[in-house]
Amino acid sequence: MPPSSRRTYGYRRASIIAALLNTALLIGATAIIIFEACRRLASPGQVEEGVVIWVAALGIAVNVATALLFLRRREQDLNARGAYAHMVADAAVSVGVVLAGFLILWTGQFWIDPLVSLAIGVIILIGSWRLTRDTVDMALDAVPSHLDRAEIETFLGRLPGVRSVHDLHVWSMSTTETALTAHLVRDEAKADDQFLAEACEGLRRSFAIPHVTLQIESGDAAHPCALACEDAGAKV
Repeated sequence: MPPSSRRTYGYRRASIIAALLNTALLIGATAIIIFEACRRLASPGQVEEGVVIWVAALGIAVNVATALLFLRRREQDLNARGAYAHMVADAAVSVGVVLAGFLILWTGQFWIDPLVSLAIGVIILIGSWRLTRDTVDMALDAVPSHLDRAEIETFLGRLPGVRSVHDLHVWSMSTTETALTAHLVRDEAKADDQFLAEACEGLRRSFAIPHVTLQIESGDAAHPCALACEDAGAKV
């Protein structure tokens, strides 16, 4: 939906909320798998190996096919990565079920099924750490993991006439868009549309940051920027 007078960025951040929910769902589902595996490991029950193997094999085919739909988008969109992780996790569980079914047919030991489920659950939980970390970072407006704040600051500092950079913020507006704001102390602190256009284009081309807001200042000692003082204090 487009921006409004109340929601000036529109509903871009709704995708981040969705990513948080996806991550919570993945962790919750994995926790249930681990809990059930521990319960069944304490009291193994009989398993219909043949039925389990065929159903799980069908699950592998469906989940792998679905995961492939999100394969290319997973690096650009955190929600696509979450959906991909869900499908891969489900496929992994199905693989474990098939493996457990064959091992039970071979050995007759029913405790193999919950043991394999437990191992897979732990592996999925460990593998979801990066997704969880990136999602929480987005919610906290952290610099996206694929960007280097120092490199961006250096780029801005090398723009024509710029003497210093402060109050630089880079954050995710959504799971696919990045925003930046910064104050630039420049020798000629006047309206310069060409300078701003070239700076924004450079940030878009070099760092894939499409939403840029730059404040130009002269660095007048009589009227110092309070945010510049905060930046200096934070670096000490």
